[in-house]
Amino acid sequence: MKIVLTTLNAKYIHTSLAIRLLKAYSEHEFKDIHLVEYTIKDPVMNIVSDLFQKQPDVIGFSCYIWNIEETLKLIGILKQVMPEVTIVLGGPEVSYEPLHWMKREAGIDFIVNGDGEETFHHLLQELRDDRKFHFVYGAAYRKGEEIIVNPPRPKSDLNTLPTPHRFPEDIPDLSKRIVYFETSRGCPFNCQFCLSSIEVGVRYYDIERVKSDLLYLIENGAKIIKFLDRTFNINRNYAMEMFQFLIDNHQGCVFQFEITADIMRPEVLDFLSKNAPPGIFRFEIGVQSTNDETNELVKRRQNFKKLSRTVMKIKESRNIDQHLDLIAGLPMEDYTTFRKTFNDVFVMEPEELQLGFLKMLRGTGLRAQAAKYEYTYMEHAPYEILSSHMMSFSDIIRLKRLEDVLEKYWNSHRMDHTAKYLIRHVFESPFDFFQEFGDYWEERGWQKIGHQLEDLFIRLQSFLIDRGTLSMDIITGLMKLDYFLGHKYKPRKIWWDFVLDKSDWSSYLRDIAANPGQISAQLAEAGLSERELQKYTVLEVLPFSLEAVLESISGLRADGGSEEEEADNVVDGVVPSSESLIQGGTESGLEESVQTTSSAVAVAEPSSVREGRTLLIVMYQQNESQRAQYYTLPL
Repeated sequence: MKIVLTTLNAKYIHTSLAIRLLKAYSEHEFKDIHLVEYTIKDPVMNIVSDLFQKQPDVIGFSCYIWNIEETLKLIGILKQVMPEVTIVLGGPEVSYEPLHWMKREAGIDFIVNGDGEETFHHLLQELRDDRKFHFVYGAAYRKGEEIIVNPPRPKSDLNTLPTPHRFPEDIPDLSKRIVYFETSRGCPFNCQFCLSSIEVGVRYYDIERVKSDLLYLIENGAKIIKFLDRTFNINRNYAMEMFQFLIDNHQGCVFQFEITADIMRPEVLDFLSKNAPPGIFRFEIGVQSTNDETNELVKRRQNFKKLSRTVMKIKESRNIDQHLDLIAGLPMEDYTTFRKTFNDVFVMEPEELQLGFLKMLRGTGLRAQAAKYEYTYMEHAPYEILSSHMMSFSDIIRLKRLEDVLEKYWNSHRMDHTAKYLIRHVFESPFDFFQEFGDYWEERGWQKIGHQLEDLFIRLQSFLIDRGTLSMDIITGLMKLDYFLGHKYKPRKIWWDFVLDKSDWSSYLRDIAANPGQISAQLAEAGLSERELQKYTVLEVLPFSLEAVLESISGLRADGGSEEEEADNVVDGVVPSSESLIQGGTESGLEESVQTTSSAVAVAEPSSVREGRTLLIVMYQQNESQRAQYYTLPL
């Protein structure tokens, strides 16, 4: 019996843990099992053709909200060209309403619900032997015209499941794709919008087995490992041991975790602050809403004050990137209260802030209560809401505009300095900046056309000028800095009119070549000639004190940060930028302070900004990181 296990990943770089778990469990008895992965963007007929040529007896699909509609299209065609093939579905999208899916698509022969390893293996045995499918607990099947849903199977003992991480055929791609990994299953919380709330309790794999698998992946070239645990830090001792192990053995691999920030213990934060190497850990934190009434209605326990303290403590350490999530459209959350939620969270200025929209997932408590809150939502996946008792469709589409600009101008890190200045000094709040710009963006139809990097700068400048924004000289200067830093190599074109006189440009370059020590010890040691400087350097004169502007947007902004002022380490005159890996420097160094501000409202820039001018010096290809380095000299 030839078995193909497959799925449609959202992107090529993603991998499916589910189909590997199924193969690992069954391959000792069923030798002819093949793993095949596609993406949701692959043409349907290409996938059908590929599967047809493999001539399987059984095809198993792993189903999620992002791939279910394309999967159903595939099944319909496959059953026409391969009527004898047995189609089995599993995964969270089909586990909770198997009757619905089997009625909707006649080509589905079986659905495996919940933990799939034991159920799928038992199903394969019955397909091969006696075909007594009523014995296969956890499965749904067809009996003539009738659809039978068997009782559920008891949860698996995770330590009886073979490892899914040791297939030799996976090794060549480990460095090119994201490896998904679980140390536990289940969630201790009961959030009514989430499928994880359905399973009560948390089950763990043996920690020594977990370490062994991780070490195997790391030593075989894995570059990104994403943990699927719903709350990685729920068991403090387990999490601490894992953090220490990964710190000791990372070999440059990056690890992503979902954590619950308001239960993070101070000693764990102190440990990570002191010991986590920069860049190897990334935390994803679901905030969703700061509205207490909303959180109570969806049974979400959250102490936002503690959450904020955790986020800011991690941010202060500067060694772990944080991705925070919000959900628009939850019960009792209208446009105005969501604006507050957004600003409450954005004041922490996370490296990424994802704005999602409520999805009525099959099997969740909130979907069962949809009528209570007057939800209208998409009939098919991803089941995104269209309106609620508190939020109209017009509110939803306005927030969609905000989301688009948020992704382009904050999460992409193309304009870190500019965006932070606008948020801190120009607009009433972060929400107002992204919303106003998002509305402007759509009014001009820019959502319908593509863009180059320079287009993003030109469009932002157009928006700011049209609204009569003050301090455009400062904003434009920061945009120039961000544009230069967004290139690995000296840019061939700029989006503004270059105003530096050629003779002045040559004079500055000669001075730098003659006196590199005034810029940095590193530059002096490099001993670059004037000709070499011309090849790797761009110069720009800014009509303000860049040092003062950068100081006004540096440091931590939200409550919960350090109460002491903390200076950056200055090495050879180069001061690391506060929010990115790009190096920046000044002649005298920059001192950063923590701004303990409880509100996201903009504050005035310091008067020292207007004192003097600045020569901005940006250099390329000067170290192994291939990141641009910038220096400044007051004029």
